[in-house]
Amino acid sequence: MSLVIWAGGRLREETEPVIGATDHGLTVGDGVFETCEVTGLGAFALTRHLHRLESNERALGLVPVPEDEVRAAVATVLEACDPAAGRLRITVTGGPGPMGSGRGDAEPTLVVIAGPARQSADARVVRVPWVRNERSAIAGLKTTSYAENVVALARAVAAGADEALFANTRGELCEGTGSNVFVELDGELLTPSLASGCLAGISRALLLEWAADAGLPVREVAPSELPYGVLDDVTAGRGALALTSSTRHVSPVLSLDRVELRVGEVSIAARELFLRRAAADVDP
Repeated sequence: MSLVIWAGGRLREETEPVIGATDHGLTVGDGVFETCEVTGLGAFALTRHLHRLESNERALGLVPVPEDEVRAAVATVLEACDPAAGRLRITVTGGPGPMGSGRGDAEPTLVVIAGPARQSADARVVRVPWVRNERSAIAGLKTTSYAENVVALARAVAAGADEALFANTRGELCEGTGSNVFVELDGELLTPSLASGCLAGISRALLLEWAADAGLPVREVAPSELPYGVLDDVTAGRGALALTSSTRHVSPVLSLDRVELRVGEVSIAARELFLRRAAADVDP
């Protein structure tokens, strides 16, 4: 399946250059992005993603691209893409700038791409030795500075998994390279606090909201309530895991560090609830 690419006000060929050599997104990773699932009805939860995009642009010190401009670009891409395309990515960078960290006064760069996505109903994860810095200037932001995620995911793939789980500097469970994590313990499905430094995931937020509506025991914990060591309880059979992301929705975890895990009952119920609610509203 080919990619559909929009940049600079129009659709582009896959082999056509779309940014300059001095674009800050390329030279220093100065940018933010959003990824949406694409369904037959459009880009899932697009409004929430656009609101987070603007919030992250402001947090990074970028001048937000007007929402109507982003929506127009998204509409153009969705109209041109294969109905089976699974993923839409919206990227905003600082635009052309100096070769150092300082920004120039150029307009931001906007690129929108639609293409295939690997989707799986379940996951296999590993722990990695690196940590998230919950006190970082970009903690909790979805930035294009993704090198540490690339390294951690490569470690996971080499170990036969498809996701890696991070602690933060305080030894708390934080998140995956591209997902939020939930731990099922004593009949509850628990996810780390945003104070842990994890991304405020769209699917994470929707699951928390929809579970509350349905009376399902899913909640965000208090800071420090989920130490990284809780994963030892999971491998010992006293708990279960699930991941959420824009392309995973809710995925039960089948193994942690090559130890086979049971799939939790609340995790299964959460997945079914999410799929049901998502099918009923493409932009909740």
